Amino acid sequence: MTDKTLEQMRSEYGLGELDVHQVGDDPLVQFKTWLDQAIESKALEPTAMNLATATKDGLPMCRVLLLKGLDHGLIFYGNYNSVKGQHLAENPNACINFYWPSLERQVRITGRVEKLPREESVRYFKARPLASQIGSYVSKQSQIVESRAVLDQAVEALKDVTEIDCPEHWGGYRLIPEYFEFWQGRAGRLNDRICYKPTDGGWQKNRLSP
Repeated sequence: MTDKTLEQMRSEYGLGELDVHQVGDDPLVQFKTWLDQAIESKALEPTAMNLATATKDGLPMCRVLLLKGLDHGLIFYGNYNSVKGQHLAENPNACINFYWPSLERQVRITGRVEKLPREESVRYFKARPLASQIGSYVSKQSQIVESRAVLDQAVEALKDVTEIDCPEHWGGYRLIPEYFEFWQGRAGRLNDRICYKPTDGGWQKNRLSP
């Protein structure tokens, strides 16, 4: 593939439109509506989200995770000792981005991240498949590992185990939203963008230029 080929790659959008008057006053409700539509449309991995974090000095990093809950914030789980865990411990500001290409939509949500209460993390951990529990137990996430065989041997050593306790280094997070942006692809790259910013007792909606 050449740079010229990359320059020429593009898709035209035109499945829908988005206006301030078409979205609700509560961005969390609006997000749930779009998420439900993504799930109902059989979009590939509709709960997949790109989580961006940064060090206290502002060095960014992002990775794809799965959304695991939605209440007054967005819930996800992981290893507290991982790179993302270390970032969030020193800088709780983060950004989540959902992209559903089959619907020509994306949503960006920024806010501050807090740890879930321990009992919520334990409850979810116990509800996971045993193979996932074992994977979280043996993985020293983000640390250098000698080989795949080392991981396989650690898993093999637990093959007869029927129950795993939730590790202290593993648990949940909740991102409390402080900004939302809803994006709908449109023809000619004149995409629709609607943002929500908090005001006293509510949210202010505005259209953004593409």
